[in-house]
Amino acid sequence: MNTAYLWHNGHIKPWAEATCHVSTHALHYGSSVFEGERVYATPAGPAYFRLADHTARLFESAAVYGIEVGYSEDEINEACRELIRANQMRSAYVRPIVFRGAGGLGVLPKDGAPVEVAIMALDWGAYLGEAVEKGADVCVSSWHRPAPNTLPSWAKAGGNYLSSQLIAAEARRGGYDEGIALGSNGLLSEGAGENLFLVKKGKLLTPPSSAGILAGITRDSVLSLAADLGVPAEERDLPREALYSADEVFMTGTAAEITPVRSVDRKPVGNGMPGPVTRALQQAFFGLFDGHTKDHRGWLDLVSAVVPDREDQEPATHGRTPQPQPTTLEISA
Repeated sequence: MNTAYLWHNGHIKPWAEATCHVSTHALHYGSSVFEGERVYATPAGPAYFRLADHTARLFESAAVYGIEVGYSEDEINEACRELIRANQMRSAYVRPIVFRGAGGLGVLPKDGAPVEVAIMALDWGAYLGEAVEKGADVCVSSWHRPAPNTLPSWAKAGGNYLSSQLIAAEARRGGYDEGIALGSNGLLSEGAGENLFLVKKGKLLTPPSSAGILAGITRDSVLSLAADLGVPAEERDLPREALYSADEVFMTGTAAEITPVRSVDRKPVGNGMPGPVTRALQQAFFGLFDGHTKDHRGWLDLVSAVVPDREDQEPATHGRTPQPQPTTLEISA
């Protein structure tokens, strides 16, 4: 871990001082909800991407499991900003987490377990490394996502990610960058920690929110940016074989951002290179942070502080040369 401070139960404190007891309920039963957020270095200073939307989902996830956060959404938003100021960061990956702390060891403790809230900020580049430029090699996992009436996929809960660990571990053992899971109905769901998009004849396709997916905020952003670019999009059920006939495939998430997929099960996607729709969406997305894309939806939340320049925190361009993108995308069917 590489930052000096985190926020824990209402206070900024040194990283090493934020500790939990081994009887912490979340450690035994996965009773935590969390978010992953990005702060980007923009010309106007460090800015959260869709901070309010992430915090709103954090509270929605907590409500599903009956966890009382103990703070208002505005207080959590300000704590997130305060943490970036305390660590003097220009860009960061931020992890707010709400969890049941030390208490009884029953599945539901008789007297409840105290709820703790923490926020961490880290220097973290591209989640899948060079794949954001060159494309990722992925496989379809033998592990399926839980059925909708087992674990609520819309809640971003710690316990849900045991499934993701199995999917990711299987992929790594096979030499892949990431794995894609099918839903309980055998249709496409999502990656271990990313939402999934396909492009077919110029049209953007993505599994619906009923496919056992986390309805990602980056996923929602991509659908909005696609509309700005004139790219038609549809949420619909998709079979596994759609991956093998797609012109383009990419994955999205706060950590993964927009990562192209160059092969699935060792079969090349298209010509094995990131395609024009993926590239246009990447330019529009990253353009929000270098000023080439207008933030007309108010997605950027500036951290109001003057932060000293640090050579180790350059804007997260991942080696790209930012270029302005067209307002519409022309693609031959």
